[in-house]
Amino acid sequence: MPPTAEELTSFETYRTVDIRYHDFEERWILGVVHTDVKVEMTGADAWTKLIWLSAQGRPGTALGFRYRVQGDEEWSEVPAEKVEVEGGTFRACLSGVEPLTTYEVVAYSDEELSVVRTVTTGAEEPLTNGGFEEWCTEEGIVYPGLSRAGAFWGTGNTGAAVAKTTLTDKTDDVRPGSTGKYAAKLESKLAGIAGVGRLAAGNLFVGRYVATRGTNGIVGFGRPFTMRPTALKGWVKYQCGEITDVGATQPPGVTVSKGDPDKGIIYFALGTWTKEEYGVCEQEEGDKLVGTDEVPICIDTRDKNTFFNPDGPAVVAYGEMVFDQSVEEWQEVTIKLDYRATDIVPTHIVLVCSASRYGDYYTGSRNSILWVDDFELIYDE
Repeated sequence: MPPTAEELTSFETYRTVDIRYHDFEERWILGVVHTDVKVEMTGADAWTKLIWLSAQGRPGTALGFRYRVQGDEEWSEVPAEKVEVEGGTFRACLSGVEPLTTYEVVAYSDEELSVVRTVTTGAEEPLTNGGFEEWCTEEGIVYPGLSRAGAFWGTGNTGAAVAKTTLTDKTDDVRPGSTGKYAAKLESKLAGIAGVGRLAAGNLFVGRYVATRGTNGIVGFGRPFTMRPTALKGWVKYQCGEITDVGATQPPGVTVSKGDPDKGIIYFALGTWTKEEYGVCEQEEGDKLVGTDEVPICIDTRDKNTFFNPDGPAVVAYGEMVFDQSVEEWQEVTIKLDYRATDIVPTHIVLVCSASRYGDYYTGSRNSILWVDDFELIYDE
């Protein structure tokens, strides 16, 4: 890097720096912007019960934030232990705020104050049919909703119906203390005729079943959702069977053999998927765009490139829980979301439950069963 960092002392106009990283080379132009501002609020991102704050002040001074409900006279201090300081940069996560409320926030550096920012928190939106109380049967197929067309959740039941099999259904075996009548029971089974067919994982997902192509299924993931919860809480039981079926293709980086313990999974994501980018089904004849604005993601079991990628560029937040052994009694679980950024508003939610984690690869156990009940979105810290 010529010149060296120690030589970058004079900025009458600007300076150039040549940088190199392996075979990559580039010239940067560096300048200094002079300002009389001593403290500046650089970010104020309001979620539902949290506000993420960031600011720039003078190093070596007392740095922090204050807040109040718009219209109040008194300011409250963000606790010092919640403020992270690095040089003159400081940030905090303000918890304990109320949904659908307008707040004023300000940063300070000693006695200097930033310009006051005004932000409004979001709604505490519940998860549709999160208690799994709504079910219907249409043309012999079970759907997790009051009607097939109005169901928020989807299953593989439509595809399995060809083999007169139901993978996911309601059960009156509810979690302890539930006020509801039903839970969801997901069973992995052989979906075939006369013992000939493929393993179909017991599954439940936010979205809809799109189509069956031979013995392959095309499903759509996602529903519109713009809130930013921090976690998913729910109740789970799991019967872990030994793997009975192994598909022709192994999952990336994983070797699975018959007799190995199966794994159940629940994964949860928020993102900014679009139908144009994620709803194209390359192996379809005619119109390849099967995604919609409401359900934008196409998962085609004929094409592993369409399988959900938690590290994809459209993913804003992701969390998962894997079950590698039986959970014989109902257990409350919390799946925390890991956010890639705090200032990106998602457009859709993805939530998938499967009794066999590698069911997309037709791999799992015909004896694996996953029960889920009373899912709830958590919005505070």
